[in-house]
Amino acid sequence: MTFTAEREADRLNDRPDLSGDIERQIGNTPLLSFRRVSQHLPADVRVLAKAEWQNPGGSVKDRAAYGIIRSAETQGDLRPGKTILDSTSGNTGIAYAMIGAAKGYRVKLFLPENVSPERVAILRAYDVELVFTDPLEGSDGAIQAVQALAAREPERYFYADQYSNPANWQAHYQGTGAEIWRQTAGAVTHFVAGLGTSGTLMGAGRRLKEYNADIAIVSVEPDSPFHGLEGLKHMDSALRPGIFDADFADVALSVRTEDAHAMALRLAREEGYLVGISSAAAMIGALRVAEGLAEREGSGTVVTLFPDNAYKYLSEAFWRG
Repeated sequence: MTFTAEREADRLNDRPDLSGDIERQIGNTPLLSFRRVSQHLPADVRVLAKAEWQNPGGSVKDRAAYGIIRSAETQGDLRPGKTILDSTSGNTGIAYAMIGAAKGYRVKLFLPENVSPERVAILRAYDVELVFTDPLEGSDGAIQAVQALAAREPERYFYADQYSNPANWQAHYQGTGAEIWRQTAGAVTHFVAGLGTSGTLMGAGRRLKEYNADIAIVSVEPDSPFHGLEGLKHMDSALRPGIFDADFADVALSVRTEDAHAMALRLAREEGYLVGISSAAAMIGALRVAEGLAEREGSGTVVTLFPDNAYKYLSEAFWRG
């Protein structure tokens, strides 16, 4: 089967009305195509990316946060009077804040002090209680701090634990992976995703493998422990998420922070897509996979995922380059 932009446009136009409850607006994000950054590829090698900033909270993390909250309510772990508690680098926290406000839950978050000021401003707008941790310890420091509080006061808080909660990857299994299969009419041959909590890769990848075991799953992570790819983890030097399976990906790629910055500028100035830094890293990975296919005179449809747009990162100096 062949994917066409027209077929996807028809599908989006046929979607039911998703106005109303915030939760009903999560998912069914469109696939983007590219004209210039992929123009060196042959016609039978395509690169596509899901525009996850079209979720109501502005990122892919809406999917996991809603899945975690819905599962906790169903199991009785989250109920009126309890506060949602977790560590975050920003986007999942924003998703918790948005959904918590809609459902009437308070939210308390631990996050590294060096997260972008835009994310902090958004969280303060939602009246979230923030605890900042040592920026040199990154997301791992926030994880350790929130775990200590959750252990001390289990009755007061629902510890969402996005890094170990299976509802994280299950949200992508049920949503993201199925959407990619449907939107490409089963033509997807490679799925590329960055590693943070690893929920996107693990969930969407498992679903796609069930549809077609030959689909290659490709992970993308920073090339060193000290990096500027906010939201992504260098797995060999970090606390590994409980939901992460190191043997799952067929291919593992690493990306330099500087290269991601350069790609973010290219996507903005050559494609009109103003995307976040982890999105740019994912695009580098997708292009490497596609270029490998072209070198081997193969064909395929490489799908990646843009976790968010650039609006939470515009204070970064590289945008002025």
